[in-house]
Amino acid sequence: MNLRIYGLFAIAALAATIGGPQTLAQKAYITNQNSGNVSVVDTKTNTVIATIPIGNSPDGVAVTSDGSRAYVTITGQLSAVDTATNTVIPIASVGGEPFGVAVTPDGTKVYVANESGNYVSVIATASNTVIATIPVGGGRGVVVSPDGTRVYLADNNSDSVWVVDTATNLLIATIPIGDSLFGLAVTPDGTKVYVAEFNLGSVAEIDTATNTVKATMPVGKNPHGVAVTPDGTKVYVANAVTDNVSVIDTATNAVKITIPVGMDPDGVAVTPDGSKVYVANSQSNSVSVIDVATNTVVAAVPVGTAPIAFGVFIQPEKPPPKFAGTPGKANCFGVSVTALVPQYGGLNGAAAALGYPSVRALQQAIMEFCERLTREDATR
Repeated sequence: MNLRIYGLFAIAALAATIGGPQTLAQKAYITNQNSGNVSVVDTKTNTVIATIPIGNSPDGVAVTSDGSRAYVTITGQLSAVDTATNTVIPIASVGGEPFGVAVTPDGTKVYVANESGNYVSVIATASNTVIATIPVGGGRGVVVSPDGTRVYLADNNSDSVWVVDTATNLLIATIPIGDSLFGLAVTPDGTKVYVAEFNLGSVAEIDTATNTVKATMPVGKNPHGVAVTPDGTKVYVANAVTDNVSVIDTATNAVKITIPVGMDPDGVAVTPDGSKVYVANSQSNSVSVIDVATNTVVAAVPVGTAPIAFGVFIQPEKPPPKFAGTPGKANCFGVSVTALVPQYGGLNGAAAALGYPSVRALQQAIMEFCERLTREDATR
């Protein structure tokens, strides 16, 4: 059978079996403070697919932009989960009570906020060593700007947000805000930073061009985690005491709706496609899944004990895969499969090496790759 006939047959067979386009799910990495492990949640099925022992009191988590590692703060230490193998990699010793953690977009540096150490540790990922310490107070939340040039730290001691230049690791601005700051998040365009004011029950909006507070929005009691949707239109805030999530419209700075979740919600993150929000409920030992379209909880996923998941805990969206075949050509599927088999010793090896959960998922990705030009042409 030639490649053209094989490709047509395989695509037809797969279409009949699978029934339509599928997408690979991103994984959510939930740090469980009291059970000392990380629950890996498949965001497509909303099930725990792995539990990874990691150490004492895991709190903060940050997944790299390429999705290959999830950095986790534990007592006195920064560790990482290799997301391909679910193995733990010790990275570096840091300060007392490390909490928030953030990775630069290029993956070269990690910033760890040490709450009781009153400084930020800067780790070079190439050497897994601390290359700088920045004395900026008792930090909780920390986030890097989308262009990688700035780090924003929520300092609990001075009730200010500190702004650090990533090129020099020097403090360039201090922004007084509120009382007992916690989580923060930056908009995708980098123009705004939202900060949870824990004791005031509010969220402050910072204009990053001027490093000034432009607005303050009341939310629930004791807000912890903050997350912005990929399109920048909404902010989700986890309110610990009122057991709910406030949804802020960024155009009006008004709370659109309040969504009941589990007990003592802490970390919050949005899926890369903006369709779902995941909330770690530390007293319910669960993760609430919110459908953004309806602003309702559609699932509660049991995880470990006292889930915190403070930070960006969901893998980013993967770029479209590329294979050996030519999209739009009848033999694209067959050429792509034929190229993979000798390279990886079969499709099972190819699926594992390329990060697909099964051969079926790999085949589906090849089929979608081969049909991409046809779909794009149809929408023009």
